[in-house]
Amino acid sequence: MSAVNDTKFSSVVFLLTGIPGMENVHIWISIPFCLIYLISILGNSVILFIIKTDSSLHEPMYIFLSMLAITDLSLSISTIPTILGIYLFNSGRISLNACFAQLFFVHSLSKMESSVLLLMAFDRFIAICNPLRYTSILTLPRIAKMGLVAVLRSVAVILPLPILLTRFRYCRDNVLSHSYCLHQDVMKAACSDISVNSIYGLFVKVFTVGLDSFLIFLSYVMIVKTVLSVASRRECLRALNTCVSHLCAVVLFYISDIGLALIHRFGNSSTHLLQIILGYVYLLVPPLMNPIVYSVKSKHLRERIIRAFVK
Repeated sequence: MSAVNDTKFSSVVFLLTGIPGMENVHIWISIPFCLIYLISILGNSVILFIIKTDSSLHEPMYIFLSMLAITDLSLSISTIPTILGIYLFNSGRISLNACFAQLFFVHSLSKMESSVLLLMAFDRFIAICNPLRYTSILTLPRIAKMGLVAVLRSVAVILPLPILLTRFRYCRDNVLSHSYCLHQDVMKAACSDISVNSIYGLFVKVFTVGLDSFLIFLSYVMIVKTVLSVASRRECLRALNTCVSHLCAVVLFYISDIGLALIHRFGNSSTHLLQIILGYVYLLVPPLMNPIVYSVKSKHLRERIIRAFVK
């Protein structure tokens, strides 16, 4: 029996796909993807470099931003080989083990991003609703523990996914609908009962993205309530302005994440193109836009970046 299993797993290959019907222009499609990856990696690397080298940015808000940049950088790197492999070299084949490894990193980093966005909402909540205790609550040791908990939660909830997938036999046409491996995509290629994976996947989504988005919403309800109680309109706008960058990051991430999950669970063949587009938005847009948005909206960070490169 073990010999059969070894043969089964060693021979299975998945075929990743690009945009259907556009195979003849893959090389041209690769240009914007290369630019997106280049800007994402450079942008997040610059953010990390500036925060690390400038001691005036060693504050809770910027430490959380560096966590977000590390997550976005890792997320970009985890999908570069397969997405660019398809569009540059028409190489869409990926082994079972490589596919499982990629989906583990994609999903765990995605859940990590959700956790970091929640921590950043907590940072804004404390800064606006309890400013006098801001530095005493968000100390460096406490921030480190919060980051560690976020990493451990992400790994703990995602690790069972590839383990559960190893129980299946893959005897169907193993053509996936994305240019990278996703759990909800891979499990549909199995010719076994996937109900356990489907239920656990729903639990993970509710426990991470659902819970985090709900807590972020509650934090902003409290922030708005506090800001509206401020007598000065100028102070009110100044306080809300510090939240704009974070709100942009939240909207970019959660709309694409929840939208992709809903389409995979309830969509049909007519939504296939939308599923592919949302799949790219989900992975490529947040790492691309987050450093741009924070660099534009944060005056302190923007000045440090200009000072570092224009001397």
